[in-house]
Amino acid sequence: MSRIPLPSPRLTVWIAAVAALLARYPSAMWPLRPDEAGFLLVARTWAPRADSVYGPYFVDRPPEIIALVRLADGVGGPYALRVLAALGILGFVLLAAATARSLATDAGRLSRERADRVAAWTAVVAAGLVGNAGVDVVSAKGEHLGIPLVMGACWLALAALRRSSASLSLLAGLTAMLAVGLKQSMVGGLVFGGVLLVGTALGDRPRVRSYARLAAAAAIGALVPVVAPVVWALVAGVDLGTLWYTVVGFRPDADAVLDAQPSSSIDARAVKMVGLAIGTGMLVLVAWFVLHLVPLARRLPVHTAAVSAMLLVDAVAVAQSGSFWMTYLVVLVPPVAMATALLLVAEPDQGPPADPEPPPRRAHRWTVGAITRGIVVFTALSSVSSLIIWWGLTEAGHRPVEYYAGEAIGDAARPGDTLVVYGGRADIQWASGLRSPYPHLWSLPMRTLDPDLSELSDLLTGPAAPTWFVEFTYLDTWSETGTQRISDELIERYQYVTTVCGQYRVYHLKSLERPVLESRCSAPWRGGLASLRD
Repeated sequence: MSRIPLPSPRLTVWIAAVAALLARYPSAMWPLRPDEAGFLLVARTWAPRADSVYGPYFVDRPPEIIALVRLADGVGGPYALRVLAALGILGFVLLAAATARSLATDAGRLSRERADRVAAWTAVVAAGLVGNAGVDVVSAKGEHLGIPLVMGACWLALAALRRSSASLSLLAGLTAMLAVGLKQSMVGGLVFGGVLLVGTALGDRPRVRSYARLAAAAAIGALVPVVAPVVWALVAGVDLGTLWYTVVGFRPDADAVLDAQPSSSIDARAVKMVGLAIGTGMLVLVAWFVLHLVPLARRLPVHTAAVSAMLLVDAVAVAQSGSFWMTYLVVLVPPVAMATALLLVAEPDQGPPADPEPPPRRAHRWTVGAITRGIVVFTALSSVSSLIIWWGLTEAGHRPVEYYAGEAIGDAARPGDTLVVYGGRADIQWASGLRSPYPHLWSLPMRTLDPDLSELSDLLTGPAAPTWFVEFTYLDTWSETGTQRISDELIERYQYVTTVCGQYRVYHLKSLERPVLESRCSAPWRGGLASLRD
């Protein structure tokens, strides 16, 4: 069995990185997705006060991600964040290769040529996984923005140990925690660096003071992204309890709501996620890594422990997410890429081994490497086919009906009109150009913070009632609690206008003149972002 041929390893790394960048082309073809639109609306109306981190709207994300969205929007408009995410993906692939090369030289003691080959294959698997359209190559979310930081933190941690550098260790801690500021569950960089440092220290007791110095530096670096929002909150007048609940405390309450309101759609997404993890090759690589965990731990104990811990923590975070959106799989790409690197590092050289071992064991290790490379090729082919399928679906008439619906409402609206989208579709809200007097742009915060819909009921009956009301989903989708009141108020104060795009019921405050919605829902989406109206 011969090796699967590649161009020169360093050229392969750049080809993989550029391919991952080009795989983001769907992001230049589709309007803002719900999370992107919601983050943008929050960023554009950001007005902190004592009882609210962001002012008019609530979102359970750290200030760092909203600040980044606001900065990108200010520099290049609503789609600048996608450009930033695409460049970050390119950087992620390059960092994955650099980290794999570091693993190969530091842990595996491989030659430069072998290390370059490991880096090349790792770049290919990183690009294949992150560039799969089934996972998400359209939107720019915290996961996409955070994985370059996670991988960068891993590379810095390895470099800090190799050079015994406190400054690099500080940067590793800082970078790892910055990723958490973009998505709270992205703790993989912290886990990898912590296990790597502790494991190395345990195996090198005479230098324990040196490792303690590195640990202190990493801790200081990690504290910076924690302290900065606290200082900002004190300056902006935001109560620290409000900041804590927004970033940390909301999640347990939301999980309780998800547990109390089981949903068939969530169960279906969970099954789809498992199928997608298999179809991309991600779960196959994880299973292959776990199958060889014992021999890897014998050969590379510290690095295997660090990658295993990172993979386990990230997998648990995805499994406990409760909602199982496909984008969550992006979080697993860094540890899966590093697990692949370890499998390749453990493969023997083609020449005579430095440490003689029985031929059957050596042949087995070579077979493991060959199969690993075969799985990597599968991930790349899966990525290419997914992009072809995505393009075919779009050309076949797949349309952004949420954008069309919001656009139609915006065209019919008058100055000063407001809109509430029940069920949380911020992309409809954004496309309409109308402000929402209701603070919940997502369904889960609505279900968690307004469980009996009393806040929404008071709004509909009060002086600030929205001009427009859209049922993105049925009122009783999650619970019947409070929905009868909402239904009665819609009947009393609102008139039914139409079911826009054949999907979403639209209501308008009763008036002498019944508004008319003219949508282009039947028009194919062929012009990409050029089809957007100003």
